[in-house]
Amino acid sequence: MEYIILDMEWNQPWPGSYAAQRVLPIHISGEVIQIGAVRMLEDQTITDEFQVLIRPKFFRRLNSRVAKLTGIRESRLRAEGLSFDDAINEFYNWCGEDCIFLTWGFDDIPLLAGNMMLNGYDPVWIQNWYNAQMMFNAQTGTGSNQKALSTALELMGIPQTRQAHDALGDAYHTALICQKLDLKKGMAEYRGSMREHEDGLHGAKVPGCVCRKVYHCYEDKAAAMGDMGGRENVCPVCGKEMTCEGWHTQPGRRYLSRSSCPEHGDFIVRIRFEHDAEGGLKVCRLVYDRTSALYENFETEVAKKPKRRPHRRRRRALLAEPGTD
Repeated sequence: MEYIILDMEWNQPWPGSYAAQRVLPIHISGEVIQIGAVRMLEDQTITDEFQVLIRPKFFRRLNSRVAKLTGIRESRLRAEGLSFDDAINEFYNWCGEDCIFLTWGFDDIPLLAGNMMLNGYDPVWIQNWYNAQMMFNAQTGTGSNQKALSTALELMGIPQTRQAHDALGDAYHTALICQKLDLKKGMAEYRGSMREHEDGLHGAKVPGCVCRKVYHCYEDKAAAMGDMGGRENVCPVCGKEMTCEGWHTQPGRRYLSRSSCPEHGDFIVRIRFEHDAEGGLKVCRLVYDRTSALYENFETEVAKKPKRRPHRRRRRALLAEPGTD
């Protein structure tokens, strides 16, 4: 068994651009343009490195913010980048079968899985993975906030010797941190850490937010919203089911509702939808009490409805085809 410490960079379209509005068979939040990885043996010795650039084919125009952050330019992607097919096959052959993936954060593996499915690949071989941030927090006693890689390096006294926001550079620095962790212990305790993370016991507290929980594996938005306004819409104080007034659309796949408990009064519920690696829906539900700014400004927030773009109607054929009205 070996560890593969993985990091990636990805391109994102500008909001409102043609690429951002394009409907893809599989939803992705970004298109991978660089994969960097470090191989670590079971005794936590670093042995090998891998990196590859990938030419984007769905979000072809490189976002200027991504270019500034990573230092990658479109000209370099055109000259050195491989197709996704070639890159993912090279990465698969380099990784081998018996490996565990480690990342710094929750984004990389789900995003890579989405890119793989969009390109016709089964992502099952990357599903054995752990977020090293969770192990770092648990074993260093530095709190439960998610920490930047540079912060973790500083806390551990590890000098930053490679470029930041470079996939291989960040993977290498993550590997140096992982060398100082008890990875087997971290994996054994990971389920408990994840439960605390997803129940909202991580990060800075949001003023007025009295409950946070994540729900998984919904088939569609209708089923999820039915649960969020029904059986899962319980009072954070007494646990009794609350009455939901209905959902108000917000930007960013968010919805707001005012819900009422007969005993403890009104609360504001905010939910957000995300796609998970298996193609289902994940719902993050937050409940705010009367002390929150969101509660005080609820009517104003509801009035901020996103502008809808007009739909372009297809011109009807002048002559109906046989057998049609």
